[in-house]
Amino acid sequence: MASANLNLRDLIQNDWKNILNSCFEQEWMDHLERKLADEYASQQVFPPISDVFNALNLTPFEHVKVVVLGQDPYHGAGEAQGFSFSVPVGVKMPPSLRNIFKELASDVGVERTQTDLTDWANQGVLLLNSVLTVRANEPGSHAKIGWQKFTSTIIQRLNEREKPIVFMLWGNYAQQVGKHIDETKHLVIRSAHPSPLSANRGGWFGSKPFSKANDFLGISPIQWT
Repeated sequence: MASANLNLRDLIQNDWKNILNSCFEQEWMDHLERKLADEYASQQVFPPISDVFNALNLTPFEHVKVVVLGQDPYHGAGEAQGFSFSVPVGVKMPPSLRNIFKELASDVGVERTQTDLTDWANQGVLLLNSVLTVRANEPGSHAKIGWQKFTSTIIQRLNEREKPIVFMLWGNYAQQVGKHIDETKHLVIRSAHPSPLSANRGGWFGSKPFSKANDFLGISPIQWT
């Protein structure tokens, strides 16, 4: 049932391909592939199609230690990398990422300026957006094309995994997506979203997600630097 124009399964390069195989047999995935093929052909869409699954490809299922759940990709040119909150070196730091780094400094004393978070992903931090694509300059424009069924399956599979994981749920949207996580096994850290509008209302600064995560992970912490 895969689209003749786009086969998303071929873009996954590691153990996630088997973990998520059932998704690619569903009618809603066929619809999503057709919709994306049309969008990429007729609109400016971020990230590039080859980068859509960077979060999965950088952080294999078996290596996941922490999940940071975002909403949808950055919608400005050159920003989206296919994993949440990260932007390439040399691109202006988005306000949400600036607030993440402020809390990082306050929490664990790390003064980070590198905006590319590939090093976090390589250590087992799954930087996952709930929606994996967006039209240029139109935030939320792909929120209803079917991505949530796919990314909810990712969260479900991780929730079923025996080895405990830290889930960082920033903002009401992420908390809604992660409401069925088994907290008898995994650590769930809930806070306000780091975007300026939410963070300045309270609940982000002082939430200490980075130290809480490493305390839970014990002998194999994340090097947030």
